[in-house]
Amino acid sequence: MKTLACYSIKGGVGKTASSVNLAYLAAQAGYRTLLIDLDSQGASSFYFRVRPSKKNWGKRFFKTYEQLLKQIKASDFDRLDIIPAHESFRHFDALLSDQGKREQRLKRVLKGLKKEYDLIILDCPPTLSYLSEAVFHAVNMILVPVIPTTLSERTFEQLQDFFHRNDLPERTVYPFFSMVQRQKHLHKSTIERLQDTTPRLLDAQIPFSTDIEKMGEHRSPISCFAPRSPGGQAYEALWQEIACKLKKL
Repeated sequence: MKTLACYSIKGGVGKTASSVNLAYLAAQAGYRTLLIDLDSQGASSFYFRVRPSKKNWGKRFFKTYEQLLKQIKASDFDRLDIIPAHESFRHFDALLSDQGKREQRLKRVLKGLKKEYDLIILDCPPTLSYLSEAVFHAVNMILVPVIPTTLSERTFEQLQDFFHRNDLPERTVYPFFSMVQRQKHLHKSTIERLQDTTPRLLDAQIPFSTDIEKMGEHRSPISCFAPRSPGGQAYEALWQEIACKLKKL
């Protein structure tokens, strides 16, 4: 079983859209896939039309993998299951602060799912927190969408600094460009500069696209309603690149 996270300190960079599309494409490629929506806003869950339990179960999330099994819901697609977000997930940091070896808690519970799934994808909230640290220790790959702008680049640099200061495995971090508008000089120049200086930068680039924005209207991955669009083809290219790397891990 492999585990990857879609993560960024900055919100609004295409993290959830990437989680949703990659989970769908992985399932279509034959991977038994579980998408876990860790963001209490529940955007990934919304896209897949999956509602959370009415019960407040977030306080049991990090106890045993059996607790996760109880919350798994089937999506409308073969080989793709969802653990939808619950509003109680906003208390995860408080829960983890009271637990010993908190950075290992998520890794421990996810290990229990290895017989059920080939791939787990975590859609993470845009924070740098105890939960984020647990994610960093639990996954094989951290996919970081970066808009080619000054603020988005700055938050990515902050993430790199955090990994360096805390002796975290920087080899797991894979940035890629998101919401790209090449007609903008800033986007074009930022891409060209970071391509020369950024380790493990993925080749695939996700464009700024009205079709991707319409995922909320259709409540489905872009590959379901506009697979031939630039956005649909870009996510397919991103998945193929990631799949090749997962096989080598």
